[in-house]
Amino acid sequence: MTRKINVGIKDIGRAVGVSMMTVSRALRGVEGVSPAMRAEILRMAEVMDYRPNRTARSLASARSSLIGISIPTLFSDVFPEILDGMRATLSHAGFDTVIDTTDYDRSREAAWVERMLDWNAAGLVLSGIDHAPEMRDHLRALQIPTLEIWDVCDDPIDICVGVDHHAAGEMLGRHLIACGYRRPAFVSVPEGRDRRADKRLAGLRASFEAAGVAEMMVERVDRRAAFVAGAVGTEALLNRPGPRPDVIAYLNDHMAFGGLSVCERLELPVPQAVGIAGFNGLELNTVLPRPITTVRTPLNAMGVTGARNLVARMNGAVVVRSIIMPTRLQEGDTTWAVGASAA
Repeated sequence: MTRKINVGIKDIGRAVGVSMMTVSRALRGVEGVSPAMRAEILRMAEVMDYRPNRTARSLASARSSLIGISIPTLFSDVFPEILDGMRATLSHAGFDTVIDTTDYDRSREAAWVERMLDWNAAGLVLSGIDHAPEMRDHLRALQIPTLEIWDVCDDPIDICVGVDHHAAGEMLGRHLIACGYRRPAFVSVPEGRDRRADKRLAGLRASFEAAGVAEMMVERVDRRAAFVAGAVGTEALLNRPGPRPDVIAYLNDHMAFGGLSVCERLELPVPQAVGIAGFNGLELNTVLPRPITTVRTPLNAMGVTGARNLVARMNGAVVVRSIIMPTRLQEGDTTWAVGASAA
């Protein structure tokens, strides 16, 4: 006997030629879909014998306790630490969480949000502030309590708690300039994948340009493991023709650890031959034989603050829409001391 294939909203959207979000709106009867398009979607759902997911329907009764959390990856210590800060606050307030990873893909995030809306989630947590425009507009129209975490802006979907990544990059740049560095480089992921990293790079560049340094070498590496990406990017930079960079900044601490391992393997003295700087100030840095210079971000406190504000928002309280958490420079042994010459 041939097993019946379950039809989903993605299949209906493909047949009609609209997005999954539009199909979800039409099926749930919310605003934002024209009468003609809604009729066509409903007709196609009937033709394709669409049946709503019974599990999703059963979860709909949990509106008062379900919070959907979307993060890009679990391969970084950043998001698990933010989640750890949120967990106790949300649990104490009586909320359950459903977590998904998007691999920095906006369409996957939008699809996840639609599933959460189908399950009548009481609130949402999204990573960063860069989302599909249609999804942003939809969430604003629904007025569902939504926390954007890890980045900030003046006009969030609802509320946001994070750090100013451009300012953090500028701060690191000013420090490296004060240390005497003038040939900077940056190791990151492919452009556009991690928009927070792109903002930090822009801030770093701005500081060096203000000091009269116009050129910055950038190496972008497409590897899932940050330690490996840092190592691969460092080797690529060191093998480039021309003058070698005198300092390399990295997207995060794990990449910087990978870069430091390459320098040690090549017997390239740090910071005498090249400086190393990371980002995030992970706890691992406190037990390494050589702590790296980095920018410390209050990840756990960010999670706690964000969770408290989201709970307050879901309880009807008026909260500050945008909160910038403080960052601070954490000097290590991998860069020159301020005022020392890197020459």
